[in-house]
Amino acid sequence: MSLAGTNEGRSHDLGEPLPAIVLRSSEFRRGREQGWRDLEALVAKAEKRGIGALDVSELQRLPQLYRAALSSLSVARSIALDRNLLQYLDNLSLRAFLMVYGPRQSLLEGARDFLTRGFPAAVRAAKVEILLAFLAILAGTLAGFFLTIGDEAWLAALIPDSLGGGRGAHSTRQELLDDEIFAPWPGFARSFVVFANFLFQHNTIIGIMTFGLGIAAGAPTVLLLAYQGLVFGAFIGLHYDRGLTLDFLGWVSIHGVTEFGAIILCGAGGLVVAKSILFPGRFSRVENLAINGQTAARLAVGAVAMFFVAGLLEGGLRQLVANTEGRLAISALTMIAWGCYFSFAGRGARA
Repeated sequence: MSLAGTNEGRSHDLGEPLPAIVLRSSEFRRGREQGWRDLEALVAKAEKRGIGALDVSELQRLPQLYRAALSSLSVARSIALDRNLLQYLDNLSLRAFLMVYGPRQSLLEGARDFLTRGFPAAVRAAKVEILLAFLAILAGTLAGFFLTIGDEAWLAALIPDSLGGGRGAHSTRQELLDDEIFAPWPGFARSFVVFANFLFQHNTIIGIMTFGLGIAAGAPTVLLLAYQGLVFGAFIGLHYDRGLTLDFLGWVSIHGVTEFGAIILCGAGGLVVAKSILFPGRFSRVENLAINGQTAARLAVGAVAMFFVAGLLEGGLRQLVANTEGRLAISALTMIAWGCYFSFAGRGARA
């Protein structure tokens, strides 16, 4: 039954017959189609060259044309015009929505903004949590060191087989020098592809666990940080007993500065979450998580990027530099570089 048939012969309150309603696609398009075409041209231009390609007048018209297209789509759906027109308006409205309300940055621009401003700003905002995470690792390191130099039986208890790599109380000084600290470089593929990839995955899993467990009031986060320190301290104790402390620290610090920095940031992110839950203040816990969650997430995402850098350093550069002095120099430069980056990057930029 047509719309005209349902209204024909009926009268309104004054007794006058209602005019017949006949609305076909061609009549619906008339007077509206030019606006759709204008909107389509603006969207196509923005998709091809970016939203910045639109001038002031075009930017002013874009939301107006978008709302008009939405209105046309609503009417078209209620009157059930031809399917091709509905699909055209639906697609056009979706494309225009992304231009009007979508992100103003490309993926590359977003990554650049995060690395140059967002990440270092988050680090500066979490100074207290970073200090607490560092102290947790330091406490674990000291405990692991003093336990081990007093009784090397602790090595088997503190260092998992997957991390020990055959090293333990039975290891001699020469074995540690030849098979670990000054072992020959295994080649590009094994170093940068196989080993670096394994290290990145392993460290990222540990870091994400340290961050994610902050939701449990932060206690598991602190324990995981302390455990990482225990393992490291046990390794230092093993080499200390064999007179290789400086050589070991040089060997491990090439990547360790970046790797431990990333672990500390993951822990700090977890502690930011924990603080939002434990000390909500005048906000609710959910509101606090929403306020501080962005900082915590930035710390975790930035730490993953640091794990990638650490994997490359540990997988290849550590064995390419075959002397302790050079390794310590690189470690010092790395520490200075990270310190300058976190201290000064993005300062003065608009939020």
